[in-house]
Amino acid sequence: MTDTQEDPSDAWCADAYARNAAFVPALAADLLDVLDPRSGESVLDLGCGDGVLTAQIAARGAVVVGVDSSPSMVAAARARGLDARLIAAESLPFEREFEAVFSNAMIHWTSDIDALVGGVARALVPGGRFVGEFGGHGNVAAIVESAREILAARGIALGSPWYYPDEATFKAKLEGHGFEVESLVLFRRPTPLPTGLAGWLETFSMPLVRRVSADQRAEVLADIVRRAEPRLRAPDGTIVADYVRLRFKARRPG
Repeated sequence: MTDTQEDPSDAWCADAYARNAAFVPALAADLLDVLDPRSGESVLDLGCGDGVLTAQIAARGAVVVGVDSSPSMVAAARARGLDARLIAAESLPFEREFEAVFSNAMIHWTSDIDALVGGVARALVPGGRFVGEFGGHGNVAAIVESAREILAARGIALGSPWYYPDEATFKAKLEGHGFEVESLVLFRRPTPLPTGLAGWLETFSMPLVRRVSADQRAEVLADIVRRAEPRLRAPDGTIVADYVRLRFKARRPG
């Protein structure tokens, strides 16, 4: 836990996220054009984080509610003057309240994809749309494989740390909950890490080191950096993460 993270039960720290991962909302700016929020329209931002994109949706005139499971992130979003609520993505309480649900870089963190997609379907009015982007099959594969190798040397098995589906798998999930899929594409997005892999791991390593004792985590993370960075280093020395994204637009039938 960093000294800016006051709640020991909260794995996230809004300050560290802003420092190490501001590129995440920045790279999804064009996803707002896919959402195309209209003035007065009700929008749910699923996994709003610190509210950077939520605020941009509101600036386009929509009436937006953000939800996140992190108290630190919700506090940061509220500090922007947003309606942000502490709600897990798998436990949405809404019934036909929103004309659109938006989500960026959150769905791959889910522990129950059916609960998440089912909750989104219930939250939408008939004809409402679900627009999002998250990690797809192969996302950060070099980082995950490096972590798996380091942990295996210590006798620790690393399973599937995130939900990274391929196109067919996620399309089936959407259709299984009644959505009509309008677009769905898997694409590579090599992403420079502004604070290097160590900074990225400071923010995102939780699923990789969950089975590592607290007193060994710093050493394990340093080993992962040493193993992975040569695989990620560009010719100019920049560390570039092997991001793969899955972007989609689906609609609840009217």
